[in-house]
Amino acid sequence: MDKFTELTAIAAPMPAENIDTDQIIPARFLKTIERSGLGKHAFAAQRYDESGNENPDFVLNQEPYRRAEILITFDNLGCGSSREHAPWALLDFGIRCVIAPSFADIFYNNCFKNGILPIRLPREICEQLMDDARLGGNARITVDLERKIIRRPDGGEVAFDVDDFRRHLLLEGLDDIGQTMQHDDAIGAFEQRRAADKPWIPKITIGATP
Repeated sequence: MDKFTELTAIAAPMPAENIDTDQIIPARFLKTIERSGLGKHAFAAQRYDESGNENPDFVLNQEPYRRAEILITFDNLGCGSSREHAPWALLDFGIRCVIAPSFADIFYNNCFKNGILPIRLPREICEQLMDDARLGGNARITVDLERKIIRRPDGGEVAFDVDDFRRHLLLEGLDDIGQTMQHDDAIGAFEQRRAADKPWIPKITIGATP
């Protein structure tokens, strides 16, 4: 997982509540277990018409928001189904940070597990950041995870809270597997002790054919 330390990027304003995971990635695209390739289908119902042509009124089809790495919305982002494909699709599109007054719990947790920083801020602050985002490509927003602040285009700063452990994982780029592999030496030592103490237990090799 890529580290998240400081991000200076274009932010896309999406002033809507209850954006559910089916809007983020429609169910017909859930046949894959690959994390890549879903970005082109993110928000498919809003981005494309029935013929597959782009909807020019949708924010992510407009310049400069095609290159947005921050998404700002209103309450209850990621509600609905628990599909992990939703943060996969956002990340593959290029989104590294989502800002909203509130999130659905499972979506919120899945963002951290996939290298996306979800930030909760009061609605009035989200509205101010959307106004900043509407200024265009030169009005970039900086998210500094180390300091836990958002720097607005005018230089003003907004503080945000995030769980210290989750912050550590993002700063270090550690997903669940990465956390486990930090203990690789201890795991190897345990396997050696077990093999010596209980030789009748067959050794399991990951990926081996039974």
